Amino acid sequence: MMASLFWRGIIILPLLFVYVNGEHFLYPKRHVGKAELAGYKGPDSLAVDGGGFYSGPLIADDDGSAACGNAGGTTEVKVENLGKVDGDNTNGNANSVESTQVAAKNGISNGNIVEAKTTFKGSWELFVENAGVSAMHLILLPKINQALMFDATVWKISKMKLPGPPCRRIEGTNEEDCYVHSILMDVETGKIRPLRLNYDTWCSSGALDINGRLVSTGGYNNGSDTVRILDLCDTCGWEEYPGALGNGRWYATQVTLGDGRFMVFGGRDFPTYEFVPPQGQKNTLKDVVDFNFLVETHDPVENNLYPFVYLSTDGNVFIFANNRSVLLNPNTQTIIHEFPVLPNGARNYPASGSACLLPIMLKPNEDRRVIPAEVLICGGASHDAYAKADLQRPKVFLPGNTDCARLDITKRNGKWKIINMPSARLLGDMAVLPTGDVLIVNGAKTGSAGWDDAREPNLNPVLYKFQTDGTGSKFTVLNPSNIPRMYHSSFALLPDAKILIAGSNTNPGYLDDALFPTEVRVEKFSPHYLDPNLAMFRQEIIVEKSNNQVKYGQKLTIQIRGNGEIDQQKLQVTVYSPPFVTHGISMNQRLIQLGIVEFNKNVAPNTNNIVLQAPMNGNIAPPGYYMLFVNYNGVPCRQSMWVQFLP
Repeated sequence: MMASLFWRGIIILPLLFVYVNGEHFLYPKRHVGKAELAGYKGPDSLAVDGGGFYSGPLIADDDGSAACGNAGGTTEVKVENLGKVDGDNTNGNANSVESTQVAAKNGISNGNIVEAKTTFKGSWELFVENAGVSAMHLILLPKINQALMFDATVWKISKMKLPGPPCRRIEGTNEEDCYVHSILMDVETGKIRPLRLNYDTWCSSGALDINGRLVSTGGYNNGSDTVRILDLCDTCGWEEYPGALGNGRWYATQVTLGDGRFMVFGGRDFPTYEFVPPQGQKNTLKDVVDFNFLVETHDPVENNLYPFVYLSTDGNVFIFANNRSVLLNPNTQTIIHEFPVLPNGARNYPASGSACLLPIMLKPNEDRRVIPAEVLICGGASHDAYAKADLQRPKVFLPGNTDCARLDITKRNGKWKIINMPSARLLGDMAVLPTGDVLIVNGAKTGSAGWDDAREPNLNPVLYKFQTDGTGSKFTVLNPSNIPRMYHSSFALLPDAKILIAGSNTNPGYLDDALFPTEVRVEKFSPHYLDPNLAMFRQEIIVEKSNNQVKYGQKLTIQIRGNGEIDQQKLQVTVYSPPFVTHGISMNQRLIQLGIVEFNKNVAPNTNNIVLQAPMNGNIAPPGYYMLFVNYNGVPCRQSMWVQFLP
């Protein structure tokens, strides 16, 4: 008990030293001749053992009913005229779930919403009982369909031992850490392959490069200035490049630009940004750019770490920190616009709301000068929530935010459109589904991010409808899990359109006997569109007859096979960039609806060809691998295929 309190105090102590006269937090120097790195040597008195299996009651959210079980709901399919697509101010639980398609002008479809109505509210399954690590970080890797999960080496323990030597030598003490801190998990079989790590990944960042490799940046202590790369081969392991970054990056955000380069923003004690250097090269302090916006948005308890950062379709970079947001030109490195302040508290760590870039809708033969792009930010907490929960005794757990705010970041006169969710949520995640709707999942209703700083798990996912016909609610409360997913939870959208749910650790280590034990179980959630009664609409992509690599602006053909005649008005094709998920932030998550140029029926029995246009440039879709989904009647195909967009 005393060891746990001591560790917590060490972690909290830096937060008490706030900015004074523009000065930063002070941390010990870790590398001679370089700026201070985020982090320091922690004590060895971390609790060992852990990974307990807390299982709470299966209950419905207070704001909506949620029936249990896997039975399908009643189903109705219809086509309606497109109405209102922006947020309305209604809330509560709708009686049905609708997937939508808005067709493109002069395209195959022309302005209809396709609805596959169902009362099915999703189902949960336990996929893996023990992943070995608690998935603080999670990303689905292209082509190999394996989920990469990792935690932090600082704990020196997990729920899985390395298969053999060599063990990691701990810097400073030279003691051995023989536990696994990073794994690859096959998303179909659950088979696990351990990976070795030497430099601490705690609260790090990442993104996929043009070839599908993960390029991860930052972390804690000796990992905070590290760049690490993981390739896609069966025997590939981490390649680690300590000292590659000019500043330490702990709680920083990495974004991919239209030319495939990476930028990394912020991190504890460093209100700066830099471009990630090429493999094997190192940045110096000359490569670091001061970013006063991150100084201005810094509360006494931060609330601007892990900023929400998205590449806009015009090539500018949107950055949201605390309650403010700007557009940065990455070429001139100047702020070109600031948006209105978002009211009602803070949204970034440790207030920890969640955010996503909403679907980018393309037309066939796209020629618009500006392609609209919107962000959605939901939940969070009051500015003093962390101080009340972590620094005050007895702890006080303030209610989380209940609102969602939506903004078109391509409009200089853009204003936030705010609506209410069915319940409060912080520490949550936002998964953009293949249909364009958003699944809000994981998290708590009260408190803050931090060790043991949140209460009231929000067990019910909520579906946010990206587009509506102007009637009914934009939110539907779905069936709950019975596993709390609090601080350090994560998700991944899978090729079969299910959602992988993992992580949750409110403890400084692996603890079994905490209120919310360290969680190593992995679940899968089947959203509304996987109602068994809708299975007839699921198409099969014939991969060997489809184009899986295409240059910007070119045409590609996808062949599908299904049951019976296809109504081309009910087709939707989307591509999805798998995000690097951690701390409620989904770096580089991006869904794009492609324009359908031609639809060729019956090229073989029950087989059809869809001719699509690839995005015009990398600002719309940064180069690399995407999961391509064909949705029919709002129901995703049986398995997505990987497609690579190239300059």
